[in-house]
Amino acid sequence: MRRALDALYDAAGYLAAFFLIATLVWVGVGIVGRFFSFYVRGTDAYAGYTMAACAFLALAHTLKHNEHIRVELVLQKAGPRVRRALQLWSYGTATLLAALFAFYSVRLAWQSYTFDDVSTAHDATPLWIPQIPMAVGTVILLIAFVDEFVIELRGRRQPLKGGEEATHHE
Repeated sequence: MRRALDALYDAAGYLAAFFLIATLVWVGVGIVGRFFSFYVRGTDAYAGYTMAACAFLALAHTLKHNEHIRVELVLQKAGPRVRRALQLWSYGTATLLAALFAFYSVRLAWQSYTFDDVSTAHDATPLWIPQIPMAVGTVILLIAFVDEFVIELRGRRQPLKGGEEATHHE
Protein backbone atom coordinates (compact mmCIF):
# COMPACT_ATOMS: atom_id res chain seq x y z
CA MET A 1 0.00 0.00 0.00
CA ARG A 2 2.82 2.39 0.90
CA ARG A 3 4.47 1.92 -2.50
CA ALA A 4 1.18 2.52 -4.33
CA LEU A 5 0.52 5.74 -2.41
CA ASP A 6 4.07 7.00 -2.94
CA ALA A 7 3.75 6.17 -6.66
CA LEU A 8 0.49 8.16 -6.77
CA TYR A 9 2.12 11.19 -5.14
CA ASP A 10 5.13 10.95 -7.44
CA ALA A 11 2.92 10.59 -10.52
CA ALA A 12 1.05 13.73 -9.48
CA GLY A 13 4.40 15.48 -9.04
CA TYR A 14 5.55 14.45 -12.51
CA LEU A 15 2.25 15.59 -14.00
CA ALA A 16 2.69 18.92 -12.21
CA ALA A 17 6.17 19.22 -13.74
CA PHE A 18 4.71 18.47 -17.18
CA PHE A 19 2.12 21.22 -16.75
CA LEU A 20 4.82 23.61 -15.53
CA ILE A 21 6.72 23.00 -18.76
CA ALA A 22 3.46 23.41 -20.70
CA THR A 23 2.98 26.77 -18.99
CA LEU A 24 6.44 27.80 -20.13
CA VAL A 25 5.61 26.72 -23.68
CA TRP A 26 2.32 28.65 -23.78
CA VAL A 27 3.93 31.78 -22.35
CA GLY A 28 6.79 31.38 -24.83
CA VAL A 29 4.37 31.05 -27.74
CA GLY A 30 2.63 34.23 -26.60
CA ILE A 31 5.91 36.15 -26.32
CA VAL A 32 7.22 34.94 -29.67
CA GLY A 33 3.85 35.71 -31.24
CA ARG A 34 3.95 39.29 -30.02
CA PHE A 35 7.55 39.67 -31.15
CA PHE A 36 6.85 38.36 -34.67
CA SER A 37 3.35 39.88 -34.93
CA PHE A 38 1.22 36.75 -35.00
CA TYR A 39 -1.46 35.64 -32.58
CA VAL A 40 -2.25 32.13 -31.41
CA ARG A 41 -5.78 32.11 -30.08
CA GLY A 42 -6.07 31.25 -26.37
CA THR A 43 -2.40 31.29 -25.36
CA ASP A 44 -3.11 33.35 -22.23
CA ALA A 45 -6.00 31.10 -21.22
CA TYR A 46 -4.03 27.90 -21.86
CA ALA A 47 -1.10 29.25 -19.86
CA GLY A 48 -3.52 29.90 -16.99
CA TYR A 49 -5.06 26.43 -17.28
CA THR A 50 -1.68 24.71 -17.23
CA MET A 51 -0.48 26.88 -14.34
CA ALA A 52 -3.54 25.91 -12.29
CA ALA A 53 -3.07 22.24 -13.20
CA CYS A 54 0.56 22.45 -12.07
CA ALA A 55 -0.37 24.03 -8.74
CA PHE A 56 -3.16 21.60 -7.85
CA LEU A 57 -1.31 18.46 -8.94
CA ALA A 58 1.77 19.47 -6.94
CA LEU A 59 -0.11 19.86 -3.62
CA ALA A 60 0.03 16.23 -2.44
CA HIS A 61 3.59 15.67 -3.64
CA THR A 62 4.70 18.80 -1.81
CA LEU A 63 2.89 17.75 1.38
CA LYS A 64 4.42 14.28 1.38
CA HIS A 65 7.92 15.70 0.92
CA ASN A 66 7.55 18.10 3.89
CA GLU A 67 7.78 21.17 1.66
CA HIS A 68 4.63 22.92 2.89
CA ILE A 69 5.28 25.84 5.20
CA ARG A 70 4.40 25.05 8.80
CA VAL A 71 4.46 27.36 11.78
CA GLU A 72 5.62 25.30 14.74
CA LEU A 73 5.93 27.89 17.50
CA VAL A 74 3.33 26.16 19.67
CA LEU A 75 4.44 22.63 18.77
CA GLN A 76 8.05 23.33 19.73
CA LYS A 77 7.02 24.37 23.24
CA ALA A 78 4.51 21.56 23.79
CA GLY A 79 5.27 18.28 25.47
CA PRO A 80 5.04 14.99 23.55
CA ARG A 81 1.41 14.23 24.47
CA VAL A 82 0.15 17.74 23.71
CA ARG A 83 2.22 17.85 20.53
CA ARG A 84 0.70 14.56 19.33
CA ALA A 85 -2.82 15.78 20.16
CA LEU A 86 -2.19 19.02 18.26
CA GLN A 87 -0.77 17.09 15.31
CA LEU A 88 -3.83 14.82 15.24
CA TRP A 89 -6.15 17.81 15.43
CA SER A 90 -4.18 19.55 12.67
CA TYR A 91 -4.23 16.57 10.32
CA GLY A 92 -7.87 15.85 11.12
CA THR A 93 -8.89 19.41 10.34
CA ALA A 94 -6.75 19.46 7.19
CA THR A 95 -8.34 16.18 6.08
CA LEU A 96 -11.82 17.63 6.56
CA LEU A 97 -10.94 20.79 4.62
CA ALA A 98 -9.27 18.74 1.86
CA ALA A 99 -12.42 16.58 1.64
CA LEU A 100 -14.58 19.67 1.18
CA PHE A 101 -12.14 21.10 -1.34
CA ALA A 102 -12.08 17.82 -3.30
CA PHE A 103 -15.86 17.45 -3.21
CA TYR A 104 -16.50 20.94 -4.52
CA SER A 105 -13.73 20.73 -7.12
CA VAL A 106 -15.13 17.49 -8.52
CA ARG A 107 -18.64 18.92 -8.39
CA LEU A 108 -17.53 22.07 -10.24
CA ALA A 109 -15.94 20.01 -13.04
CA TRP A 110 -19.03 17.81 -13.25
CA GLN A 111 -21.38 20.81 -13.37
CA SER A 112 -19.26 22.47 -16.05
CA TYR A 113 -19.50 19.28 -18.08
CA THR A 114 -23.24 18.91 -17.49
CA PHE A 115 -24.05 22.51 -18.39
CA ASP A 116 -21.60 22.66 -21.34
CA ASP A 117 -19.89 25.63 -19.69
CA VAL A 118 -17.20 27.18 -21.90
CA SER A 119 -14.48 29.74 -21.34
CA THR A 120 -15.38 33.35 -22.07
CA ALA A 121 -11.89 33.92 -23.50
CA HIS A 122 -11.10 33.68 -27.21
CA ASP A 123 -10.39 29.95 -26.93
CA ALA A 124 -13.97 28.94 -25.89
CA THR A 125 -12.59 25.80 -24.20
CA PRO A 126 -15.12 23.61 -22.39
CA LEU A 127 -14.27 24.44 -18.76
CA TRP A 128 -14.54 20.89 -17.47
CA ILE A 129 -11.32 20.04 -19.34
CA PRO A 130 -9.01 22.42 -17.43
CA GLN A 131 -10.97 21.74 -14.23
CA ILE A 132 -10.14 18.02 -14.29
CA PRO A 133 -6.53 18.49 -13.08
CA MET A 134 -7.84 20.68 -10.25
CA ALA A 135 -10.32 17.98 -9.22
CA VAL A 136 -7.72 15.21 -9.50
CA GLY A 137 -5.16 17.26 -7.57
CA THR A 138 -7.57 17.95 -4.71
CA VAL A 139 -8.61 14.29 -4.51
CA ILE A 140 -4.94 13.23 -4.33
CA LEU A 141 -4.37 15.91 -1.67
CA LEU A 142 -7.26 14.43 0.32
CA ILE A 143 -5.68 10.98 0.04
CA ALA A 144 -2.35 12.44 1.21
CA PHE A 145 -3.94 14.09 4.25
CA VAL A 146 -5.76 10.87 5.17
CA ASP A 147 -2.41 9.12 4.80
CA GLU A 148 -0.71 11.66 7.08
CA PHE A 149 -3.52 11.42 9.63
CA VAL A 150 -3.25 7.61 9.74
CA ILE A 151 0.54 7.78 10.06
CA GLU A 152 0.17 10.19 12.99
CA LEU A 153 -2.63 8.13 14.54
CA ARG A 154 -0.52 4.97 14.43
CA GLY A 155 2.48 6.80 15.85
CA ARG A 156 4.65 5.92 12.86
CA ARG A 157 5.84 9.39 11.98
CA GLN A 158 9.55 9.39 11.18
CA PRO A 159 11.48 12.36 12.52
CA LEU A 160 13.18 14.46 9.85
CA LYS A 161 16.91 13.91 9.40
CA GLY A 162 19.59 16.29 10.63
CA GLY A 163 19.01 19.97 9.88
CA GLU A 164 16.27 19.17 7.40
CA GLU A 165 13.53 20.42 9.72
CA ALA A 166 14.93 23.95 9.84
CA THR A 167 14.75 24.29 6.06
CA HIS A 168 11.16 23.08 5.83
CA HIS A 169 9.38 24.80 8.70
CA GLU A 170 9.08 28.41 9.68
